[in-house]
Amino acid sequence: MNGVRTRIAPSPTGFLHLGTARTALYSWAFARHHGGQFVLRIEDTDVARSTDASVQQILDAMHWLGLHYDEGPVYQMQRLARYHAVVEQMIAAGSAYRCYCTPEDLDAMREAQRARGEKTRYDGRWRPAPGKTLPPVPPDVKPVVRFANPPTGSVSWTDLVKGPISISNEEIDDLIILRPPPDDAPDGTLGVPTYNFAVVVDDWDMKISHVFRGDEHINNTPWQINIFRAIAGQGTPLPQYGHCPIILGEDGLKLSKRRGAVSVTAYQEAGYLPEAMLNYLARLGWSHGDDELFSREQMVQWFDGSHLAKSPAQWDPAKLAWVNAQYLKQADDARLAVLAAEQLARRGVVIEHAESLQPGCALYKDRCSTVVELADWLQLPFIELRPRDEDLAAHVTDAVRPALRDLRERLTEIDWDKAAIAAAIKDVLARHKLKMPQLAPALRVLVCGRVQTPSIDAVLALFPRDTVLRRLREV
Repeated sequence: MNGVRTRIAPSPTGFLHLGTARTALYSWAFARHHGGQFVLRIEDTDVARSTDASVQQILDAMHWLGLHYDEGPVYQMQRLARYHAVVEQMIAAGSAYRCYCTPEDLDAMREAQRARGEKTRYDGRWRPAPGKTLPPVPPDVKPVVRFANPPTGSVSWTDLVKGPISISNEEIDDLIILRPPPDDAPDGTLGVPTYNFAVVVDDWDMKISHVFRGDEHINNTPWQINIFRAIAGQGTPLPQYGHCPIILGEDGLKLSKRRGAVSVTAYQEAGYLPEAMLNYLARLGWSHGDDELFSREQMVQWFDGSHLAKSPAQWDPAKLAWVNAQYLKQADDARLAVLAAEQLARRGVVIEHAESLQPGCALYKDRCSTVVELADWLQLPFIELRPRDEDLAAHVTDAVRPALRDLRERLTEIDWDKAAIAAAIKDVLARHKLKMPQLAPALRVLVCGRVQTPSIDAVLALFPRDTVLRRLREV
């Protein structure tokens, strides 16, 4: 497929949330599959709510996920002159017009329509037509510009996800495509375009061939197609649209910025690996047979735009944790050591040489779902422990205290490695006629503050000798 160009166009009014991240993944993978380009566009025309912090979070999230773009970021607010030029061309061609309705006029219009039992919509009072006399232009009213939507016919397209869709033009009114500048704006300030207009100009200028986005945009698509045809001409090929079903939360309601959907970078901070996030996000609405785990390279190879689900997917934290656990098990210990050191630093535990954590990563990672859990294990030698009273009572009993004291003495004089520690434990067990299930839980509680750990000799070898001896002194 030649000339494939996709884009992701988040609004910097908040973080890059999970639904947008999934759309970005699909757009990126489709472009990579077809040898095309992937564009990042920042739709920052909501001036009141857009922030630099949100822009930076979007860029950070894209970088963390490894969704590298070929062009961008392109900022809409830097393209105002282009939007104004297109508006003027449309007004000259008769596909757009100025509307001088005040908010009060529009309120009265809707009230009258509701009183008549009609659907509320703009009534076209400022739309030019042959033989029509327009109202007098009111003084001191800055006009908006509206798109002159075709009054008859229908808008049809074959959606990449949902198949053929057709919507009557009679259901669509003349939407605003350009707002006036604020009353207190300096002279020469350009009005800000609305989403449905700016996105079409951008997609046209950037030669976007395929648009993957959430299915909440389906109702916007007829307007956008009509505007596209008004700008580019009836015979110009349109982008192909694919509207992906929403992601539902655990409560069965839509995940959204306003309903607490956490940001992509929050999952980074919570200790998830980017490859696991991509794997999990990909499966929320797309499949390749029964494959549950696959690499980034495999997804690029497989993602041709087919096999996209038509039904909503449900966010499942337990499944994500399982996927992440599988990737943790396979992850390089040196990489995990750096990530764990970052987690520990947030807790005030500073590790000068992250490579010193590699043996612990190798030992503990099979027990963990996130790097945060891995850091929970790795911090044990560096924090003050307070074993639970019930664990001490259950395991540090009079029957094992003599053996613990004997073991402490033995540990002062041996080489400090797993083999020597194992031999010392074995010797103490034999001398006191105990079994490992009697002694090991007591060791774990005293040294680690936990009843369950990996093999206790391997665990103790990760601790400084002095720390182990000090904690055993408690008996």
